[in-house]
Amino acid sequence: MTQESPFRVVCLAGPSDSGKTTLAEELVPRLADHGRVATVKSIHHDVEIDTPGADTHRHRTAGAETVVGITPELTFDISTHGKRDPPTYPDGTALLESDDPELRALASTLARLEQRGYEFVVVEGFSKAPLPTILVGDRDPDAVGGTVVGRGVDDLAKLVETVRGLEPLVAFEDD
Repeated sequence: MTQESPFRVVCLAGPSDSGKTTLAEELVPRLADHGRVATVKSIHHDVEIDTPGADTHRHRTAGAETVVGITPELTFDISTHGKRDPPTYPDGTALLESDDPELRALASTLARLEQRGYEFVVVEGFSKAPLPTILVGDRDPDAVGGTVVGRGVDDLAKLVETVRGLEPLVAFEDD
């Protein structure tokens, strides 16, 4: 039996500098009026998000698969699994069936976010993902993996209602 989930995910797809981040900045606070929101950003190059020499960096380079840092204002986690070596799902199921490591990494991330109780996730990039998609800029609808549910030039209130009305994405099955 499938667990009922309020978990709704939308992908923002478009070329570089087309306005995806700006649209995410506009959607997030409006969706947050209706529930918890997380975002996922596809980054196409390696970046070091942990300062070399910092304790969290030392933990990670010592071999910790995940390091969680908790500051007075923020909590962050860093995992050694990225697009090249995505983690496996806790229960072995796949949210997005794919042999593509990038999509497997996204699916694993979405599964974690669902488990953490988020109602909405705005995914920036990952245009191959079979997720409901808002096209931003000059992107051919045939170039994305999901169903096009809107365009970046659409009325913002309409886009928010579209995202709120999406079918819930369910990552995990009840036993």
